[in-house]
Amino acid sequence: MLLYLRCFIPFVALLLATDVAVAAHPAQTEHCPPLEANDPQQRASLMDHVCYLSATPGEPAHSASNPAELSADSLWKAANGHDLVFSHTNAVYWVRLNVRNSGATRQLWYLKLNYPLLDEVTFWQAGEDVTEAIATGDQYPFMSRGIDYRYFLLPVTLGGNENTTITIRIQSSGALNVPLSLETPAATIAQSNHLTLVHGLFYGALLVFSAFNLLLFFSSGTAYYFYNAFYMASLGLFLFAMGGFANQYFWPDSTGFANTSNPMLMSISSLAMTLFGRSFLEVHPHSRADRVLKGLALVSLALLAFAFMLPYNKSIVLSTTVALMIIASLFVIGLVRWRQGYLPAKWYVMAWSGMLAGALIYSLAAFGYLADFLAREIFMQVAVGAQVILLNYAMVQRWRLLNQKLLDVEQNARTNLELKVHERTAQLRNTMRELERANRQLATLSLNDALTGLHNRRHLDNLLPELCAESRRSGLPLTIALLDADHFKAVNDDWGHDFGDQCLQHMADILRRHVKRPRDVAIRFGGEEFAILLPGTGSDGACRLCEQILEDLAGSRITTGSGESVILTMSAGVATLATGEDERELFRRADDALYRAKAAGRNRAEQSEPEPS
Repeated sequence: MLLYLRCFIPFVALLLATDVAVAAHPAQTEHCPPLEANDPQQRASLMDHVCYLSATPGEPAHSASNPAELSADSLWKAANGHDLVFSHTNAVYWVRLNVRNSGATRQLWYLKLNYPLLDEVTFWQAGEDVTEAIATGDQYPFMSRGIDYRYFLLPVTLGGNENTTITIRIQSSGALNVPLSLETPAATIAQSNHLTLVHGLFYGALLVFSAFNLLLFFSSGTAYYFYNAFYMASLGLFLFAMGGFANQYFWPDSTGFANTSNPMLMSISSLAMTLFGRSFLEVHPHSRADRVLKGLALVSLALLAFAFMLPYNKSIVLSTTVALMIIASLFVIGLVRWRQGYLPAKWYVMAWSGMLAGALIYSLAAFGYLADFLAREIFMQVAVGAQVILLNYAMVQRWRLLNQKLLDVEQNARTNLELKVHERTAQLRNTMRELERANRQLATLSLNDALTGLHNRRHLDNLLPELCAESRRSGLPLTIALLDADHFKAVNDDWGHDFGDQCLQHMADILRRHVKRPRDVAIRFGGEEFAILLPGTGSDGACRLCEQILEDLAGSRITTGSGESVILTMSAGVATLATGEDERELFRRADDALYRAKAAGRNRAEQSEPEPS
């Protein structure tokens, strides 16, 4: 155990030494070098082109409400390639970036600010045309961002040989992370899809494990199953809020609650991990460890109340400090219980060591002491995922230990305790069957869309390359059809997302009705985006199938909760695999055909012809 401590402490120190953001002292500058938007290398080194201005209370720039009010002799500083990361401060930060399009055509990029927890963010663009400011942040309704995305996105559209100056004003009661990137729409969508998959798997796994432990609690009455479910659910909800998802989905219009929710959920998570650790480690009542954990649980309850009374910058610091103290205390108590011979504590300590490192690094990033908040968020999710697996493995070890005790009791007093041994053995077998069933459900969920029951994007990514390879070997055609609901945003806006979900299920039912052949596959790979894989079918057959689907959908009505009838339509793009073509090019051609169908008036199918080699 001492060897374990000697290995763990240098590991945490190494993580901190390699990850702590360098407190750079940028030189003052009067000029921000322009960024050529068409150059991928310059976009990748965007922070070499960024300048910023820090204004403390009392300075003119602190009270300025737009770039025109800034003094001409303001001392702008160059970022010099460093991420802009600031700990808790009352200062206002101005960020400036000059962007140039030296190409001959008009193009679109997105300036992305990859940090969701900012109170006030205002964007200005100044060039040949001056656009109005976009004011957004946690202190504004979520839809003030203009784009339904947890991070801040600014569309930057430049004509040929056009320049623009982007100015950002940022003020927040917490730490300030300003990770900026300039991306093409394709890169933005690709990264969003990747993160959606990662977050979906992470939060889905937490939900499944929480539900599983809750079922174990109801079936066995063992308290630590309930505390484990409570812990995983509360921690998942806290990370959901810290990642900006809660503001996007749970309380998009509750601007006052956006900041309060973070320390509130952290306090609930602290309480949950204390109760679970105390129960799982079987801390002896009235011992010193028991008194420490009871005290920390009471402090967590007090901080839960303080979250609604204290300013955010104070309550979040207190909540984080107590959470780290609880994690460290549980780690030490687990080591003590391990030394006392309690075998499940070994796996508990291993699980909690990763959690300790992840929580420390995540906290430093959240408080502005580490750069690249997105990477720290993923690291925290990896740490939590590893912890969940190890904790559940620890419970399996606990089951094994319990089973061994039961066998020993049976050997020593077989006649008197035979009934109890059988009952516990049956209970253990039922639990293992539940675990196996949960694992099968988890495997199914990873390849199926929960809302519609169709296969999901992951299944598409796995299956399409195999079908392309099979088509090239056999010489039989392979066709993909992409279908997208027309004006679906208006459906959600007018009748709400619940009705929108009913519409998506209705579309999925129509796809299932028409996609009948055993090898044909219907997939939902986006919000209102569907795909059909048709092995052995050419473009003409696929177009006829799409036309039948579109006709069926347009000929059916869906009734809203208020009794109104709504007619939905879809547009479709069809492409057949050509010689020498891979799955990415096939998908791109189908997507281009879909866009042509949209541009041609919607509710129609367009066919893509192979590009000449």
